[in-house]
Amino acid sequence: MIQPSELQELMNSRRSNILIDANASVEVLDITALCDAAMLAPNHKRTWPLRLGVVQGDARSRLGELIANIMASQGDDPSKVERTRTKYLRAPVVIVLGARDGDSGQRSRENRYAVAAGAQNMLLAAEARGLAMLWSSPATGANDAISEFCDFEHHTEILGLMYLGYAAQSPPGVERPSTPITWIS
Repeated sequence: MIQPSELQELMNSRRSNILIDANASVEVLDITALCDAAMLAPNHKRTWPLRLGVVQGDARSRLGELIANIMASQGDDPSKVERTRTKYLRAPVVIVLGARDGDSGQRSRENRYAVAAGAQNMLLAAEARGLAMLWSSPATGANDAISEFCDFEHHTEILGLMYLGYAAQSPPGVERPSTPITWIS
């Protein structure tokens, strides 16, 4: 069993890192283990809302083109659109996280919470395996296209695109504020 101090050290050492070696492939077993870790997150009413799309190879370029074209059609900044065309090539793997819609507004919110908890499991599992990972938000207006690209059910909300690979460099340290706790007796 992992000791509390070991878990604390893992959480303390985890950093978002986009400084990834785009040419160093990640083993399928490692990718699968991260996806399995996401599925272990708490889940209200056992709705199992997590949807994952593992994007590799040429599919990363197709994903970038798809999102960039949507951004261009919305009038986004042209330089941002052009960067988007190639940004998913920064890592050998991009994992798309989706949360399936619930049968009510409350259930949909709970589904999003479960998938967000799963994302944190993935980030910690990646750190434990010596992998670099960064959780990126999807472009505004691209949700349905990304969902369709990944063959997710209609009304799946995309919560993130996770860049995954081996670190080319360590990210800079982050000064975090103290934890804001309100003690109530």
